Amino acid sequence: MERRRLRSRLVDLLNAYASEANHIGHAFAGRNHLHGPDLHALLAVMHAERAGVPLTPGRLGETMGLSSGATTAMIDRLERDGHLRRTRESTDRRVVHLRYGESGMALAQAFFTPLAPRTDLVMAGFDVAELQVVERFVQGMVETLLNYRDELRG
Repeated sequence: MERRRLRSRLVDLLNAYASEANHIGHAFAGRNHLHGPDLHALLAVMHAERAGVPLTPGRLGETMGLSSGATTAMIDRLERDGHLRRTRESTDRRVVHLRYGESGMALAQAFFTPLAPRTDLVMAGFDVAELQVVERFVQGMVETLLNYRDELRG
């Protein structure tokens, strides 16, 4: 009984979190004259950089479910506005990686920095072991969504 209640409550909370994060993302996009997909592209590039595996344009398009032409147009727009930059880091000069542009990073930091102390305050209420459990749970949920997304595109 308690497991069912927790399952329902956690799903509701994850949905609420996703919705509110989406609202904040739209506010960031609106203030910086970005299209909705632009924000998702920037987040994908940022997460890939943090993971140490920078995205290629093809991988970005695949991740976002965009055609090659739509991906190129979006990257061109984001690069022109200084949000992204293309780099060639491989000995194979045909391989292009996407990196966050300095102005894009500055905009994101200016917008999201006020949120950091608020999230830090919430996390301070949990010890490391509890945060590790939360990390494992959220990672599992993200992987589940990614797998389902891939099935839907299948």
